[in-house]
Amino acid sequence: MDPLLLGLIVALVTIIVLFSGVSVALGLLIVSAGFLIIFDGPRSLELMPEILFGKLDNFALLSIPMFIIMGASIASTRAGADLYEALERWLTRVPGGLVVSNLGACALFAAMSGSSPATCAAIGKMGIPEMRKRGYPDGVAAGSIAAGGTLGILIPPSVTMIVYGIATETSIGRLFLAGVIPGLLLVGLFMAWSLYSTWSSGDAARLSSGSYTWSERFEILPRVLPFIFIIFGVLYAMYGGIATPSETAAVGALLCMLIAIIIYKLWHPKAIWTVLKDSTKESVMILFIIAAAGVFSYMLSSLFITQSIAEWIGTLDVNRWILMGAVNVFLLIAGFFLPPVAVILMAAPILLPIITTAGFDPIWFAVVLTINMEIGLISPPVGLNLYVINGIAPDISLKTILAGSIPFVACMVLAIILLCLFPGLATWLPDYVMGAAI
Repeated sequence: MDPLLLGLIVALVTIIVLFSGVSVALGLLIVSAGFLIIFDGPRSLELMPEILFGKLDNFALLSIPMFIIMGASIASTRAGADLYEALERWLTRVPGGLVVSNLGACALFAAMSGSSPATCAAIGKMGIPEMRKRGYPDGVAAGSIAAGGTLGILIPPSVTMIVYGIATETSIGRLFLAGVIPGLLLVGLFMAWSLYSTWSSGDAARLSSGSYTWSERFEILPRVLPFIFIIFGVLYAMYGGIATPSETAAVGALLCMLIAIIIYKLWHPKAIWTVLKDSTKESVMILFIIAAAGVFSYMLSSLFITQSIAEWIGTLDVNRWILMGAVNVFLLIAGFFLPPVAVILMAAPILLPIITTAGFDPIWFAVVLTINMEIGLISPPVGLNLYVINGIAPDISLKTILAGSIPFVACMVLAIILLCLFPGLATWLPDYVMGAAI
C-alpha cells in the first residue's frame, strides 16, 4: 500500500479511537499494535515493550515530575491569592488596573506552576468576584482569566516545552528561552485588549476605585517574593551553566515545598501527601503518553509513513508559508480536541521533517505550536480553561465566557502572525544567551 494513503488511514483510525473515549496513551498503543500486526506480523509486537520502556530511559524526563511537584506545591497554597492581591494593591489606582493586575498575576503564577487549569483556579477565585464587584463586564472578567491561564504552557519553566524538546531532541534550555519574549508579548496584547474593552464599556472612575497605604502594599511582598526568586533562581542556574534542567527542577521543587511549609504552614502530613500524590498521578499520565507516543512514532517510521510525507513535502512546488498556514490550521483543529502534550507527541514525528524540509527553525516552531495549543485551551468543544472558569463562577454562562475569550484568541493569532513576520522574537534570546545554534 502507498505509504501516504496508509498515513491517511492511520490518521483517521487514530482520531476514531481517541474520540471513542479511550485514554490518549492507551489509544496510541492500540493503533500502533494494530497496524504493526497487520503489516509487519505478530512478531513485531515483541519490540513494543523495549520501545515503550526505552523511550522512558531519558535523564531529561526527570525534570517533568520535578516541575510538576514545584507547581503543585505552589498551587496548594495561597500563593496565587497573595500574588493577585499584591499586584492589585500596587495597581489599584490605575484605571483598569485590576484587570492588568489579574493578567500579571496569571503570567507570574503560570511561570511558577506551569499549569493552565491551576492558574485559572488560583487567580480566578480571587480575581473574577473582585472584578465583577468593581463593575468590570462579565466577559472581560472571565475571558481575561481564561486567557491568562493559558500562559502556563508557554512561559518557562514549561512542561509542554520539555515534552516538545524530548519528542524532537531539541535543547530544552533553548526552548525555555524561546518562550520568554513571545510570552511577554502575549501578556502585553492581553493587557492592551483588556484595557480597551474595559474603558469602552465601563465607568473608568469606578474601575479605578480602591486605595491602599504604602505599608499595606509592602506588607504582602514577603509572601510573594520568595516564589518569584525561586523562578529566577532556577532559570539562572540553568542558563548560568550551574546545573542541568533536571537538577534545577529538583532544587526548585524542594525549595517550593520548603517555602510552602514554612510560609504557608503546609506541614500537615496529609497536605504534603496530597501534593505528592497529585503530582505522581499527573507525572505518570504524561510519562505514559510519552512512552506510548514513542511506540506510535516507531510504527509510523516502520511503515515508512514519516519518511514518505517528508519526501512528498519536499517535492511540492508550494510557498513554504502556505505550508505553514496549513500546519497551523491542523494544529488548531487538533488543539480543539486533544490536550497539548498529546498533540505534540503525536504530531512531532510527522511535522518535524516537514518544517525542517521547508526551512523553518524547530525552536521557533515550538513557540508557534504552543500558542496554537493555548488557543485550544479556551476554544470549544474541549476548552479546559472555559470549564474551570465556569466552575469558579457558575452564574456566568459558558456562552459569556466564550464570548469574552474570543478577543484573546484574536490576540494569540496576532502573536503567531508577528512571530512569522519577526522570527527573532522567538530565536533572538536563545541565540544571545546560548550562542547561535549549529
